Amino acid sequence: MPQDNTELLWLAILYKLQTFNSILVKNYFSSNFKLGVLGGGQLGRMLLSETQKFDIFTLILDGADNAPCADICNEFHQGDLMDYQTVYDFGKLVDLLTIEIEHVNIEALLQLEREGLAIYPQPNILQIIQHKGRQKDFFTKHNIPTAKYDRFNTLTELKNKTVFPFVWKSAQFGYDGTGVKIIRSQTDMDSLPDVDCITEDLIPFKNELAVIVARNKNGETKTYPVVEMEFHPTANQVEYVICPARIDQEIAKKAEKIALRVAHAFKHVGLLAVEMFQTKNDDILVNEVAPRTHNSGHYSIEASYTNQFEQHLRAILNLPLGNPKSKVAGIMVNLVGEEGFIGDVVYKNMEEILKIDGVTPHIYGKKETRPFRKMGHVTIVNKDMDEARNIAEKVKKTIRVISN
Repeated sequence: MPQDNTELLWLAILYKLQTFNSILVKNYFSSNFKLGVLGGGQLGRMLLSETQKFDIFTLILDGADNAPCADICNEFHQGDLMDYQTVYDFGKLVDLLTIEIEHVNIEALLQLEREGLAIYPQPNILQIIQHKGRQKDFFTKHNIPTAKYDRFNTLTELKNKTVFPFVWKSAQFGYDGTGVKIIRSQTDMDSLPDVDCITEDLIPFKNELAVIVARNKNGETKTYPVVEMEFHPTANQVEYVICPARIDQEIAKKAEKIALRVAHAFKHVGLLAVEMFQTKNDDILVNEVAPRTHNSGHYSIEASYTNQFEQHLRAILNLPLGNPKSKVAGIMVNLVGEEGFIGDVVYKNMEEILKIDGVTPHIYGKKETRPFRKMGHVTIVNKDMDEARNIAEKVKKTIRVISN
């Protein structure tokens, strides 16, 4: 029995603290908690593997009725991600909102946030990242190394630029190599759309690198190993992601340090993929960022202790972050629609790659193929990086994504 009023007081305080904590801590698992995701493409599909693992009730909003997530989420809503009312109404159905694509209506998100809805990554961060001009201005303001750039509102303004060559980027709505062109002459500008854009100096570089940074609401931060990306020569799409990157350890440390600087500047919650150039002089320049799970982290499903999709969930739910280190060398091969084929998809020679040890295909659930459309990926894991890269080349040459 308590001996004096002091002991009674401390017991009362302890009880109140326990009650307060029970209110603060959400029961996300096997409960009425609802997680909303804007976007129902392949990134959402892979995220659903993790929400299902934890039995988290998940709602998806996507513009296509046959989106890859449509048949496997708990609740699917079809609607325009750029429409204010559609996004706002969807947000009112959920307890927490996240994204798998950044092309969403920001005004709706800002209003939902004002009304108390937790949204990660935060709308103000999405607002910056959605626009490549604002994103580059942010890098400059925070002393983050990046290529020199100029901003243009119209094509007429741009045509007054006379220093060639340069890289042209549409300020908004670019993805998977679209909205990016190398301009070497006035003639190359004739096919450009009349849109808000930026231009960048053409950087001579050794490697294109990426680092994924995870950060939760408590500020706990973890980074995945630096990866190296090999691009298709004409489609400007990633063909291979190699982890760990085949670079000097000091360069890797420099890239990780810069990625952390970017993450601390944004103070994001969730994942932030930081894409970078390693220049001929071994400088590291930030190219652009993506505030979500990312193509450069797909290898982690097989190769890492905690894959990027589980890590994203941990971060946005403010749970302890998992171990991002790799268990084994991993290489991802993108599967894209072959040139000359449009229609119902056929994956040819799948059985041949399944005979190879350490090979795991992921098919994204898109029923129709077209040239260079991302249809899936294959992960190769091996203790020997050189052997993994050889197998990746074999896989790329063997499997074909065609139509009937």
